[in-house]
Amino acid sequence: MRLRIQIINLCFTTFCFCQFGNIKVTIDDKLLRSDEKQVVFNLKNDIKHFFSSTEWDDTYNDLSIPLHIQIVFEGLTEKGNQSIFSCQALFSNGGDIRFFDKSVQFYYNSGTSLYYDPVIFEPLSGFLAFYGHLIVAGTIDTYEFKGGNTSYELARDLALRGSSSDFKKGWSSRITLVDNLDRNNGLRKARLAWYIALDMFKERDMGGALEEVNLMLDGVEESYRDLGRDFNTQFFLKANCEKIVSLLTDLNQPELLKDMKELDPDRREIYQQALESNFE
Repeated sequence: MRLRIQIINLCFTTFCFCQFGNIKVTIDDKLLRSDEKQVVFNLKNDIKHFFSSTEWDDTYNDLSIPLHIQIVFEGLTEKGNQSIFSCQALFSNGGDIRFFDKSVQFYYNSGTSLYYDPVIFEPLSGFLAFYGHLIVAGTIDTYEFKGGNTSYELARDLALRGSSSDFKKGWSSRITLVDNLDRNNGLRKARLAWYIALDMFKERDMGGALEEVNLMLDGVEESYRDLGRDFNTQFFLKANCEKIVSLLTDLNQPELLKDMKELDPDRREIYQQALESNFE
């Protein structure tokens, strides 16, 4: 029985779209000159407003995803009559979804609202929307297998438009990123099974939780077969390692802890410690 509840919008008069909840934005402008810092002074609030005011998905509209964004400015160059900022950026849901981008370029005019336009490509709003859609896609995948397909397609469309724009730097890598995430069926299966397992455990359905944990492990193995030791799959395991150990211990599953040692060798010692502490 499905325990992850699909939240459907029943109130069509509201303008409050809650895909993103607590939004934290950190700006590092140490490498900018004082006059350049003044230009980006309002960027933090503009980004927060962009994510909170955009409707990302018209079905899953009450997700309230935590969002952590860090932008590190590297400098500014002049291109025609525009000032172009270069930076690196980190996007995370504070859990098992994390993206680092080291090749970002955009122009920014303080006092001009950021908004998502599905037709006209803007380098900053397009960049923010790309990662917004990736995080929404990964989250919806925890409710429904491949439920994030629409969001991945929107992200891919943004990446394709970015790669053919005047600000194409970094967009080819973003096309590769969204393609790899979309086709990583193993991770998508593992993500869904893991969150169902947690819900079933809370409901004291131990048999159902164990079945889903086995599906999660199968998904990780499939991801490795299809894509090698994919970073996103490994980060999923890293972020959930302690919870996996706790759940397998509570389910009295030493053999699955041994399997995790092989699937997640970077944290082999954590699983081995759990085995020694609880089953030997």
